[in-house]
Amino acid sequence: MSACTSPFEPAQQAELARRLVSLTEGGLPLVDDPWGWLAERLELSVEATLALLQQLQAGGAIRRIAAVPNHYRLGYRHNGMTVWDVDDGEIARLGPLIGAQAFVSHCYRRPRQDDWRYNLFAMVHGRSAEEIDGYRAEIRALLGSACRADEMLVSSRILKKTGLRVGSRT
Repeated sequence: MSACTSPFEPAQQAELARRLVSLTEGGLPLVDDPWGWLAERLELSVEATLALLQQLQAGGAIRRIAAVPNHYRLGYRHNGMTVWDVDDGEIARLGPLIGAQAFVSHCYRRPRQDDWRYNLFAMVHGRSAEEIDGYRAEIRALLGSACRADEMLVSSRILKKTGLRVGSRT
């Protein structure tokens, strides 16, 4: 289906989008068929539900749909943001390589600051401090001579991750 056409009237699509956000703002349930669960509650077919999601994504209302695991509940009790001072000429090549590692949950480039030399950030999760140290060594080896320095910022608390929340407008 083209992103330019919609099987829904504008008012109907707006209402369905509101209901969809309301149903999913706490996350999708852990069921065998989350799309079927959502379709049933929207009183749509699975195909129409997926089409609605695609339209909302194409229109920019939804950026992405992704799993947000609670690493602690999965047994990964050690984590930290590793920060790296990587040669600016190599970061476009090395950043995606680091981000592709299975133990890295997210990786991104940030501009250097006057008092902060690091420009590559990679969040790593492990079951022990030793495992995290091993992952840092793997990253260091992948970065090679393009890496001038690194540190690890250790989490001091768990931040609650939430999806979109829509409050009442009064």
